Amino acid sequence: MAFDPQNPPECPVALTVALIGSKWKLLIIRNLLKRPWRFNELHRDLDGVSQKVLTSSLRELEADGLVHREVFPEVPPRVEYSLTDLGKTLEPVLASMEEWAIAYRDTILCDAS
Repeated sequence: MAFDPQNPPECPVALTVALIGSKWKLLIIRNLLKRPWRFNELHRDLDGVSQKVLTSSLRELEADGLVHREVFPEVPPRVEYSLTDLGKTLEPVLASMEEWAIAYRDTILCDAS
């Protein structure tokens, strides 16, 4: 989902969804919270993401100020992706989502028994 900074959603939840609401963006952020990753590492780890979607998601996250792309002057070139300081502020958001999902899963599993 492309985010238009000139016309952001007024609703804070809608703004958050516009920035990080895709499945792949959330999983990219989850990985980058651990450490910097190279493109091919992300591609291998995110089972099912196409190269095109991963590239697009990383570019959007970078344009939105959440991801930093660093190109190292080496041969062959090495590129690493990491979270910016702003991107790192998403850690409690993802932690809350994880806690909620665990509680939800436990509730559903208990109810199903």
